[in-house]
Amino acid sequence: MLALPIIGVSAADLTLRSAELSPEQALSRMIGTADARVSHSYTTGPINQTPDGTRHLPVGGYKDYDPSKAREKPEPVESLLPAGAQILKDSTGYAKVRTTHGLLDTQLRELDTHSPLTKGMITLDRGRLPEGPGEVIATRTFLKDSGLFVGSSVTPRGAPAPYKIVGAYELPDELGRPEIIGPPGALIAPLNKALVESGGRTVTPSDTYLVKVGGAGVSWDAVKAANAKSLVVVSRAVVLDPPADSEVPLYRDDPKAQFEESGNKAVETAILATVVGLAMLEICLLAGPAFAVGARRSRRQLGLVGANGGDRRHIRSIVLSGGLVLGAVAAAIGTVVGILLTVLLQPVLEEALGKRFGTFDFRPLELAGIALLAVITGLLAAIVPAVTASRQTVLASLTGRRGVRRANRVLPVLGLVAVAAGAAIALYGTTSNMGSTVVAGGSALAELGIVALTPTLVGLFGRLGRWLPLSPRLALRDAVRNRGRTAPAVAAVLAAVAGTVAVATYQQSYDVQMRRQYQAELPHGTGLLQTIENSAYKEVPALRETLSREMPLAQRADIDRVVVGKPGCESFSSDPGCGRAELITPKEQRCPLYEDPKGISAFSEAQLKELRQDWRCQDPRHGTQHSVLVGDEKVLSVLAVTDPGTVAALKAGQAVAFDKRQVKDGKVTLRIITDQSQDDVMFGRYDDTRGEDKVLPVHLAPGSAEGWGVELILPPSAAKAAGLATAPVGSYFSLDGTASSEQRQKMDGEIDRMGVDATLRIEAGYEGDNSIVMLALAVFAGIITIGAAGIATGLAQADAEADLKTLAAVGAAPRVRRTLSGFQCGVVALMGVVLGSAAGILPAVGLRLTEQRQAEALYRESIEQGFSAMTEAVPFVPISVPWETLGGLLVVVPLGAALLAALVTRSSGALARRAAG
Repeated sequence: MLALPIIGVSAADLTLRSAELSPEQALSRMIGTADARVSHSYTTGPINQTPDGTRHLPVGGYKDYDPSKAREKPEPVESLLPAGAQILKDSTGYAKVRTTHGLLDTQLRELDTHSPLTKGMITLDRGRLPEGPGEVIATRTFLKDSGLFVGSSVTPRGAPAPYKIVGAYELPDELGRPEIIGPPGALIAPLNKALVESGGRTVTPSDTYLVKVGGAGVSWDAVKAANAKSLVVVSRAVVLDPPADSEVPLYRDDPKAQFEESGNKAVETAILATVVGLAMLEICLLAGPAFAVGARRSRRQLGLVGANGGDRRHIRSIVLSGGLVLGAVAAAIGTVVGILLTVLLQPVLEEALGKRFGTFDFRPLELAGIALLAVITGLLAAIVPAVTASRQTVLASLTGRRGVRRANRVLPVLGLVAVAAGAAIALYGTTSNMGSTVVAGGSALAELGIVALTPTLVGLFGRLGRWLPLSPRLALRDAVRNRGRTAPAVAAVLAAVAGTVAVATYQQSYDVQMRRQYQAELPHGTGLLQTIENSAYKEVPALRETLSREMPLAQRADIDRVVVGKPGCESFSSDPGCGRAELITPKEQRCPLYEDPKGISAFSEAQLKELRQDWRCQDPRHGTQHSVLVGDEKVLSVLAVTDPGTVAALKAGQAVAFDKRQVKDGKVTLRIITDQSQDDVMFGRYDDTRGEDKVLPVHLAPGSAEGWGVELILPPSAAKAAGLATAPVGSYFSLDGTASSEQRQKMDGEIDRMGVDATLRIEAGYEGDNSIVMLALAVFAGIITIGAAGIATGLAQADAEADLKTLAAVGAAPRVRRTLSGFQCGVVALMGVVLGSAAGILPAVGLRLTEQRQAEALYRESIEQGFSAMTEAVPFVPISVPWETLGGLLVVVPLGAALLAALVTRSSGALARRAAG
């Protein structure tokens, strides 16, 4: 009992310390043996960066940055670096790769793996490095996920030819990444060339450069010079010997804390201390009764100590020494076993963390501190038994009489005060700026108060014995008479159940809130099949046929999209020859909040309040990949749009609009923009004055008709008459009943088999994972409760052996012994569950009230800043009690504990001779 937490904590300490890399180890995995890694900034112009190169900003910050002045193409890095520098290009990009199962998102990488600069960045597991253009190496994760192996061939989707996998490797810092590496210019470049020829979407590579300059490496002055040329630099010399904060230009404009990793160390330390403290409390509550029974069994020896001149100090020292010895043994065993487990399970732990250890980092002081916890816990658990044993008279110890014990009157008073103070602090935390921290502290204090009240509450439970049959009455009487043994076990169960109930109540309340806030994307029972990559438009007819064959369809409505350029162009593609079609909202029908150059600061609070209710400022509820679709009246039927006028208009060849802001005088404007550049897409520069306008007559659907993210539906005849090019994109469909899991899996398998990047979505309403969480919590609480109750029952049997022998001597049936043990365990479990359920509600309620206050404050702030809101209603933050979980804990857990104890207890015991008087 004392060694188990030491095993876990010491193993966790060694694992986390070993996973922490030294700066040199981290640099080796990032830049190999190079002096620096250099890349273009995502902005243009001079920049300022942090010394480690993880963060950077334009000089002066974004307030003075103008993205419209961005260069179309940055200068080559080679021309910006010092002459004579050794440079190795590292290009990466994501693409779909064909596997034995279908398609897999994979990072493609072009890198000369034979270069000594890459040493430490990758670890070759088996096979060899690629030699020619047709060879690649793959990560072990990719081979596992794809079903491929060293020696097989792999083909990125759209590639002109397959590549042979000649080796397997791993990325020490990213074990879970699927990636393949080919020689420079042999993987991404040929793929993009083939995609351009076939009209597909090209892979956008991200280029970085490993640089070796020799000598002392790349200094901080050299890094700042590179920043002036819009280059970001990760320098080995700078990371290992960073400059003073006063020498970092970025820290002059903004505080250094803004660029450091987020996280409150104080809060993390407090959480860790709380967890350790609760673990020690739990162990003390369970181990304390064991020491008490041990001391009671040794009371004759302790009495002899007193009879031979020993006083109370000697008796306390003897019992405490037992706790000290057991704690020391547990510390030694736990530490050694924890270290051995970490060493033996290193590969498993590394896979779980997703990266390899640097080296085993043993911290003797930390391990000694962890071991000391076991010693301290053993001493704490033995304190109460030691004091109790020392108060026994010599005569009582030698004769085995327990005497009459007076109830402690101080402890219940302290418990009541702690409960009242804790509840008051928790409720105050709901209105305090410290919020959840105060609530947690108050709840912990209240729970400790209930623990202090446990002996008194156990006595109150004892009054129920008069209405119970023999066995449960004896079990309850035994629990009440031996409160020193029962109360800690009940408190241990209480602590476990209280935490479970608190989390379950919070999770249930959150689930109710999410269910209320959930917004369906389609009518219930309706689905959408669509391709993600528009270059797959040729496979859409086959997809539609597969959908009709594999799914129980009631109706299918095929949809196309408007294309500007090649059929494979996307709305926001930056490929040459690609453009977009955009619905234009008339200026007088646009929301003034977003049109004024001064922003929301140009409006008074009264104006903001009025504009929030303006129909022009209401945000749409839904969004889809394509807001303009081409389809017939079947689309309206699937989307549950039943307005006769709307259906008749679309059937007659007239476009249908769902957003009245875009309709003026019965017409909409569709702007065709063909000259968008990559920077237009990247920085969102959409000029309303560019492009050719298509003015189309339109029927405006009534406000009660939900478009489900579709702003405009064009019938095929109207699209053809307007000269718009279209391409198939997918189908809406409604189901005849529901689709089974087997049908969904089969459909997904067919999509994978076809090698098409498509999504299938069926609206089934809100589907939270609350039931799984509740089940896991209930099982956890049940295990802890049964374990604690079982320990208490075992101690009760050891302590009450004389009573059991007396029952056998007076002729009690053999089953009485088994029944008594079962009820002893069940009584402890029931009392702990009842008290824990009551104690666990308080923190959950306090946290939910805190969240409600924060939500209301955030809502008021958003209102003051003029953000659009549908209503001014108070945010919905409910408190919902998980009655099913509580019912399971109150009924199933005690019953299970009682049955388990009864099954493992022998029904008969040997009679013993009466002890000599």
